Amino acid sequence: QVQLVESGGGLVQAGGSLRLSCAASGRTFSSFAMGWFRQEPGKERDFVAAIGWNAVNLYYADSVKGRFAISRDNAKNTVYLQMNSLKPEDTAVYYCAAKRDTYYSGSVYYQMQDYDYWGQGTQATVSS
Repeated sequence: QVQLVESGGGLVQAGGSLRLSCAASGRTFSSFAMGWFRQEPGKERDFVAAIGWNAVNLYYADSVKGRFAISRDNAKNTVYLQMNSLKPEDTAVYYCAAKRDTYYSGSVYYQMQDYDYWGQGTQATVSS
């Protein structure tokens, strides 16, 4: 079992930055592929970014490419999402997710159904 706890959300003006963190419990964090998703009220949860267990493979939604950066520190059991040049349309609850990469393939995943564990989310609000 893996527990995920997000932090770092808040209120920021358009053009500003936020850094989200997702801390994972357990001693097998390095064997998990990780992802970030976001959800606006009344809408589906959308993929944002993903990272393989060894951080070699990264993948981003087109809407955030060039503005957001995903990274991880396996020694700290933490994955990060650096969000720059924020826009009001980035306002959402941000969730991190974990998928066990049993064979250490380094693959990244962008579909919700691929992930095994989810955090409770952190709100990021961008004002215009």
